[in-house]
Amino acid sequence: MYSNSLSSSRFSFRAVIYLALFGLVWCSNPVRAQQTQRSRQVLEKEKKQNLEKMNQIRTILKQTSSEKQAGLGQLKALNQQIQIQSKQIGLLSKDLQLTESEITELRQASNSLTQDLDKLKDEYSSMIYAADKRRQQVNPLGFLFAAENFNQIVARYRYLRQYSNARQSQVRQMNNVKSMLQAKQQATQRKRQEQKSTIGTKLNEGKKLEALKEEKNVVVKELSQKETELQTELTESRRAINRLESMITRIIAREAKERAEREARERAARVERERIARLEAARKAAERKRAQEAIAAAEKVGEKPAPADVAKAEKPPEPEPVAAKPDERRNNNLNDEESKLASSFTASRAHLPWPVTKGFISDHFGRKPHPVLRGIFVENQGVDIQTNVGEGVRTVYDGIVQDVTSMPGMNNVVAIQHGDYFTVYAKLKSVSVRIGQRVKARESIGTVATDKNGVSEIQFQIWKEFTKLNPESWLTPR
Repeated sequence: MYSNSLSSSRFSFRAVIYLALFGLVWCSNPVRAQQTQRSRQVLEKEKKQNLEKMNQIRTILKQTSSEKQAGLGQLKALNQQIQIQSKQIGLLSKDLQLTESEITELRQASNSLTQDLDKLKDEYSSMIYAADKRRQQVNPLGFLFAAENFNQIVARYRYLRQYSNARQSQVRQMNNVKSMLQAKQQATQRKRQEQKSTIGTKLNEGKKLEALKEEKNVVVKELSQKETELQTELTESRRAINRLESMITRIIAREAKERAEREARERAARVERERIARLEAARKAAERKRAQEAIAAAEKVGEKPAPADVAKAEKPPEPEPVAAKPDERRNNNLNDEESKLASSFTASRAHLPWPVTKGFISDHFGRKPHPVLRGIFVENQGVDIQTNVGEGVRTVYDGIVQDVTSMPGMNNVVAIQHGDYFTVYAKLKSVSVRIGQRVKARESIGTVATDKNGVSEIQFQIWKEFTKLNPESWLTPR
């Protein structure tokens, strides 16, 4: 009888140990689940942002496509939409890979839970069998009263109660495992449905991409038949670019000349102040010397020196004036305010707001082949940003408006100084600022112009003195 109780105790002990190990195994699952969840959140955020870009470009393309004739602006918008569409398909492919990984994890978890449940069932069956066999041999009351003393009765009673609690705990654990298994199976079904939906979405996006490519081919074909017209537009564009560059270099040269003249005037004033200070120090030193000589002469003849001579002689000599050193912070003759503004502008690299709230870069910085004309290269000294009709244009940083002008091919142009940096906003329909006006970041300066082909586009440039910079590396990434 006692050996049977020990055998039952071993079954109970194994059950308890198994349940503890089961808990330790499943404690690591939340970590893996959190990693998967973070990957899912990052992917969904990227998909959402890309979808917003697609909608913006689609709206802008619809405006440019409303014109009867195809133009370079429409072609640029199509190229950008094809690029974003391809990225969306790539994101959907990542989504499918992540979903498959999630399904694999769920399947592995379900298999593990099934095995755990089978083990729990086997353990529970062994416990029930041992308990039934024990009841056939001896009644629990008989087991208690067969004890030799009272302490043994208490010990056996505690054992029976612990054994009963262990059985009940194992039943609860099996029910918990069943619930977890059911939840994993349901989650797997949901992921399968999501996967099926994503596959369908990817196929639809692929069809849209092919349609965009076909539309692009049609536009390219139409534009290829207008080679003479495109050559004329290119010539006019280059003239406009040269005029804009001349205007900017003239402004920068003028500002550099004014700063140099200002620094020269300040330097001359410093030199004059130092010369006057030296003359005054020499005059006072001479007076002190004459007073000392007068005192010495009076003492020599036994007379009392004059009080004025005593006061002058006792007055300590003033320190020799030291020439002021040039301020090392003033690069390129910048004053304190300009130097501070230039430093803060430099620190804002990759964080500047866009000059328009909505839009996309339709033509990038630098030299590149012409999108239609073969063997011809074009160079952009800034970036072209296509946007909606009538979109407001804003400054990207605090500064002073240095020029507002109008020129053929560029419409209205605004140039703003930020220390030794300059930002240029061209192709504006209207301007709401004036020369000399101080502006703040994101302050409205006008509205974008729309050309004859229905393209609403601004030309945005950043200069540091006479060096052209790539605006894309300065603007906040979109």
